Amino acid sequence: MESPFRSATELLVQYARYHRDRRNIAIHQLGIPLIVLAIAVLLARPSLPVAGVVLTPIWLIWTLTALWYLTRGNLVLGLTVSAINGVLVAVAHVLAAGSVAQWLSWGIGLFVVGWIVQALGHYYEGRKPAFLDDVIGLLVGPMFVTAELLFALGWGRTLKADIERAAGPKVMRDLRA
Repeated sequence: MESPFRSATELLVQYARYHRDRRNIAIHQLGIPLIVLAIAVLLARPSLPVAGVVLTPIWLIWTLTALWYLTRGNLVLGLTVSAINGVLVAVAHVLAAGSVAQWLSWGIGLFVVGWIVQALGHYYEGRKPAFLDDVIGLLVGPMFVTAELLFALGWGRTLKADIERAAGPKVMRDLRA
């Protein structure tokens, strides 16, 4: 396993090498947030009130991952992915607040749907998921979909060019081949 402390550019280039099909990238915009939300729902219990704040395992994980994202050398990307993940964690707490059956249904259901969506994307890609070769890909996935969103909004032209120079252009793989 390579170091998890590489720069955002290095991490995104490695991840992008597994994700060049436009359909797969678009599908990841749905699948990855569903999986993040599912994990957040499942880890939104138990809760521990501390000084008027309710702490859950997912808030601890969010804090650690936010610190990791913020130290990859790209502050805007780190702040944005941390903020998006924070919103997903907040939504997860709402979904986890019901009965045990509702909590588990939301968590497991979102997780299964998210991975089915991801599998469809990798069918279009014709490649296995990046995390099977480097587990840090599980953290890079949310950063990748956030970067793609920011690129679509016109941010990060240099980063986008660096990724495409190293990983190649986005394509539509011919499924008949």
